[in-house]
Amino acid sequence: MTINYNVKAQVVDITADIPKVEDVFLVDTNVWFWMTYPTAGQSAQYYQMNAYPNYVSNALGIGAKIYGTGLSLAELAHRIETTEHSIYGSCVGAIDLKEYRHNRHSERSRIVSVVETAWAQVKSMSESLDVEVDNSTTTAAMNRFKSEKVDGYDLFFLESMKKHGVVQVITDDGDFATVPDIQVFTANRNVITAARHQGKLLKR
Repeated sequence: MTINYNVKAQVVDITADIPKVEDVFLVDTNVWFWMTYPTAGQSAQYYQMNAYPNYVSNALGIGAKIYGTGLSLAELAHRIETTEHSIYGSCVGAIDLKEYRHNRHSERSRIVSVVETAWAQVKSMSESLDVEVDNSTTTAAMNRFKSEKVDGYDLFFLESMKKHGVVQVITDDGDFATVPDIQVFTANRNVITAARHQGKLLKR
């Protein structure tokens, strides 16, 4: 089913854009997943494994500012563990995630190592865009949740961006396109098409 995005952000097609030295990007967790997790290709589409790593590498190469956030560690670790759990189940037989986590000790040790390596790569490519998850931040996030169609992780990504004055985000997640006053750098064709039709596609 086609997603009906109400595009409020400016959208940039990274397959037709060249990063600029003055760019300041927050990189979303989905991009880090494809860039740092060796098995990501089993569940990703071709463009995800190519367009995003190439764009981030080009941005780093010309000296653009690349930020990550500690919030991505939770999301990245969860996604890697659930992917490995699914692979294990398809090879050995179905097993509950909790049982997999607690009873398969060698698997757990390997996953910890994979996450640790992935996170070290994130830290080597980016500076941290921190936000304190205190009462004022959660209140702002809850207010945002009422008006913008993003998930719980994204609420805090956006609050972190707002706090630090960052408006550019590299992501495949179309939810970000519904947020006003930011620029979404993406290769997601559904988002790009919606942005073009709604006059929100930015060519730099």
